[in-house]
Amino acid sequence: MAEPLIPADHQPALPRDRFLVSEPPDEEAVPMDVVFVGAGPAGLSGAIELARLVKKDNEEGGGIGEVEIAVLEKAEELGQHNLSGSVVNPSGFRELFPELEDSDFPFRRPVDKERVYLLTERKAWRVPTPPPMKNHGNFIASICEMVRWLGGKAEEFGINVFTGFPVASLLTEGDAVTGVRTTATGLNREGEPGGGYQSPTDITARVVALSEGGRGPLTQAWRDWQGVTSPNPQIYALGVKEIWETKEPLDAIMHTLGWPLPLDAFGGSFVYPLEDNLVALGLVVGLDYRQTDLDVHELLQRMKLHPRFKSLLEGGEMLEWGAKTIPEGGFHSLPERLTGDGLVMMGDAAGFVDVASLKGIHYAMHSGIAAARAIFAALKADDVSGKKLASYDAAIADSVIHRDLHKRRNMRLAFRDGFFTGGFKSSLMILTRGRFPGGKIDVERDAEVPRKGELDEDFTPDGKLTFRKVDAVYKSGNSTRDDIPSHLIAKEDLPEGLDQFYAHVCPAGVYEAGPDGLIVNAPNCVDCRATDVLGPRWSPREGGSGPRYKRM
Repeated sequence: MAEPLIPADHQPALPRDRFLVSEPPDEEAVPMDVVFVGAGPAGLSGAIELARLVKKDNEEGGGIGEVEIAVLEKAEELGQHNLSGSVVNPSGFRELFPELEDSDFPFRRPVDKERVYLLTERKAWRVPTPPPMKNHGNFIASICEMVRWLGGKAEEFGINVFTGFPVASLLTEGDAVTGVRTTATGLNREGEPGGGYQSPTDITARVVALSEGGRGPLTQAWRDWQGVTSPNPQIYALGVKEIWETKEPLDAIMHTLGWPLPLDAFGGSFVYPLEDNLVALGLVVGLDYRQTDLDVHELLQRMKLHPRFKSLLEGGEMLEWGAKTIPEGGFHSLPERLTGDGLVMMGDAAGFVDVASLKGIHYAMHSGIAAARAIFAALKADDVSGKKLASYDAAIADSVIHRDLHKRRNMRLAFRDGFFTGGFKSSLMILTRGRFPGGKIDVERDAEVPRKGELDEDFTPDGKLTFRKVDAVYKSGNSTRDDIPSHLIAKEDLPEGLDQFYAHVCPAGVYEAGPDGLIVNAPNCVDCRATDVLGPRWSPREGGSGPRYKRM
């Protein structure tokens, strides 16, 4: 591809009408009061806090009465679609369960030691841990386990937790959201009813809480419909992660900067000891990189050949693999409002991730709790308008989420100027607590960043330490039917070379360059949503499709 590639020039428009339905709900619609879309830390925390408030109000004679709460999750079981590092700040769990001790929470172990390295292709230099990345007081955990634990607590409160129910669209009336419609199941490759077909289900709700994770299509569609903008567009990273059983234990969490990333790309790696002989490692790369054929999955495979990683992993076994897109824009990419008539946004859907500290789980939980309090007040007042629900916006503006993101508001954005310039600027931002350079660093959407050039020669995995994408997808537990209709929307008549670009962007081998153009292997998809940022659009498919993470 001789000319620079600008992915936005070839990306389909957001199919808003697919995700917003203005027709009345089905006659057999299931009535609920509040529906949380997505059973991650934000959705489950919000549901639990809301149920607790309702119970307390009724016990004290407040008179709110019965409130039906539902949490809808697209995975077949809780936790199967959740992926994170993760080293977790326990503050979210402490706020949600003040009666419990840290030892009661589903954490693996406290962070006792940590190391940060600057890598070249063969060497590793230990560097001081940047203050935002220090993890004293935090815990190593599996997000799958945390979600399953939260799900158990939700069910104790009588919350309706429905797994295997992806939401295809929001039901609307005027400017208000009035419920959701789930996806159909049992469609054949052509999208027609096949064996085991079940039609979509409409679920009405007074409030819909979007906790669908980063780059969720419902969130995108609602914001586009309502004209909810932000000072900067949201930007994203792609994280690819593996779980390894090792021969030797790792005694500290580890982060790296530098190689194997090119100097004009932002990102780094992590290695966390879950047990004495079980580690989670991964590589996260900003999707504003400048190369046409940078491949995050391949970079992770190359990274494992570095002496610092090879000595840990050699002779071990890769047990699980996964991928996820992460919102990285920070403070300046937050929506101008988080609420509307009958709707709130939480967690990654709202962009509550702090790149500087590599944290988002506790922000998701805090946002879910704050949203629940606003929803409860709205239900008590019998007023679920955006004006009433806006108390949630006020709560977030006065929260640790807002304070942390504001303090580090330009740190990730500085790296648009490259590794060394970004590192220098971010150091000054740490010293000045965000006052330097002041104002806002402007960025464009990831899809608008020009790409060109060649990254490196072809890479051949060995099947022991390094793996092909198809082998990695197998390790994700992917359970999608082979004859499922494609849930991915690509433009036709793509220019030469764009199929190779999509093939490199996708970590799961969904896209291939064929003799007649782009080949889409939709069943391979692990729902990371990376190409939704840079290319073909992602939409929900039938329940239970995608990965089945166990340890992530």
